[in-house]
Amino acid sequence: MTAPAGAYVARDRGNASDGAGAVILAACVIWSMVSAAGRETRPEGVLLALLAVAAGFACGRICGTLLPVATATAAAVAALVMALLSRGRGMPGATAAVDIAPGHTGAAAALLVLAAGSACCAAAAARRAPLRLALRLLAFGTACAALTMRSGAGFVAALGVLLCSLAAARMRRRLLGLAGFALVTALVVGASWAVAEEALPDGLMVSLQGQLTGNRVLLWEDAVTLAKEHPVLGVGPDRFAEMSPTTQQTLRSDGKPHSAPLQQAAEQGVVGLALLGAAFGWLLYVLWRSPRSTAVVLTAGAALTALAALASVGNALSFTPVTAGAGLLAGLASARLPIGDGRAASDTAGAADGIRTEGDEDAGRSAHRTRTEAERGPRADHTPL
Repeated sequence: MTAPAGAYVARDRGNASDGAGAVILAACVIWSMVSAAGRETRPEGVLLALLAVAAGFACGRICGTLLPVATATAAAVAALVMALLSRGRGMPGATAAVDIAPGHTGAAAALLVLAAGSACCAAAAARRAPLRLALRLLAFGTACAALTMRSGAGFVAALGVLLCSLAAARMRRRLLGLAGFALVTALVVGASWAVAEEALPDGLMVSLQGQLTGNRVLLWEDAVTLAKEHPVLGVGPDRFAEMSPTTQQTLRSDGKPHSAPLQQAAEQGVVGLALLGAAFGWLLYVLWRSPRSTAVVLTAGAALTALAALASVGNALSFTPVTAGAGLLAGLASARLPIGDGRAASDTAGAADGIRTEGDEDAGRSAHRTRTEAERGPRADHTPL
């Protein structure tokens, strides 16, 4: 028996997306070393984050092929427990300068978002209705846990992921949803930059400053100033604390501007910012080419978009569990289906935004006729002797 034609198409698409990801991650590593060359910098945090993303993605790909529902459920429970435990001890794997810092609250919210996304992905992949209901209740409980931690942003983000997952079950075209997620992320990043530039109307600026706190806005302004003074190479990885006047005047500062795009622009210049955007775009591209169902893909896309929004206004990506969890979720949502899975051909045929070509339809009809003839058995020969 030969594999379906769609399986080979999915394999080629997966190889292309994996190759693009390897190139982008390698470029991030190389540029961080270039930006750090000749200066007293500490690129270890950037390298650790990239390694965590790659390791989580590889683990998600492997486990997602073998036990997708069980792995996603275990990831959701682990992220939820880690977020709850971080209330008293802080988040493990932090690259910040102090043990307990305001950034730990944002990291806990990011973990809750990843937990909700993993639970919803498991629900979308589960075949039994009671299991799907239990997993969605787990996602809702994760959102409620954010309220107990006094994280309004975590509650809104986790609840938004759950609602997007419910809506994704009725969507057929994934490209439109992923394009919307990319637009939302771009708007959040643009808004944070506009706040730092004080380019918004006065009333809106006052309202946002009240929500973001004045200290964070001053950190963003320092980051934009450093990015303008060093547009190409930046000031070097992990040197923001040394170059920012606001950080030096703040007690118990963690040395971060609490915005991943602004930190990247200040420390690694416009090239580093472009590579960060390319990495996020690669994750969306991987989801678009995924052989998994559209519901799983859009649920993972919603969780990664919520994470990107939190990272644009917080310090979430400075914590290894968050970056590893993001890679794990992307790997789970883009894992290949087993060749013997009956859903492989149908899911693969619609991987590219639900578009079916004539060749795919002919191959599907041919495979259907072959299965039908095999089930009927050999036809009797009534030719007279």
